[in-house]
Amino acid sequence: MDEFLNSPLTAAIVACEIGFWVFIAAGLLTRYALRKQKASTVLLALVPVVDLVLLVITVIDLMNGAKPNVTHGLAAVYLGFSVVFGPSMVEWADVWFAHRFAGGPPPEKLSGRAKVRKEWREWGKCVLACAISTGLLLLAILFVGDSGRTEPLWGWLSLLAKVVGIWFLVGPLWHQLGSRSRKERTRP
Repeated sequence: MDEFLNSPLTAAIVACEIGFWVFIAAGLLTRYALRKQKASTVLLALVPVVDLVLLVITVIDLMNGAKPNVTHGLAAVYLGFSVVFGPSMVEWADVWFAHRFAGGPPPEKLSGRAKVRKEWREWGKCVLACAISTGLLLLAILFVGDSGRTEPLWGWLSLLAKVVGIWFLVGPLWHQLGSRSRKERTRP
């Protein structure tokens, strides 16, 4: 645990997460408070650059001979999820800012079939994020090439499989079954 907390890569992951939200907030404040659309677009376009920075830092760390550890795995998982969920998080924040600061409509509250469809889409995004994370982990394992040094990276693969399974159970399956039981209760 001490290795994780004192790792420069951990600091980079935290900095990238902070940067992700800073660029989103700055872009949306620029858009809605300052009414500068082009500047806002530039700031929001920098959001994926944060992921690129983390990827470069991680690759450099491994190229410099760092022993792969849980932090390198976390970086791969962070990148996979950020790439897949980042755009929808920006979209959600934009709708919220527009509603809160520019008189836009409130964020849509879904129910019934629409909610079930959304849960299936979100689970599909989870599967894609885990696939990207798995690909990055396997590339790192291949790059390092020493099975004795890559064990911490292999451990992430089973964790990602569990995430997909649990998300399926508490996401689309739960809402699908809940939607069916509500239909049955409302039938005469």
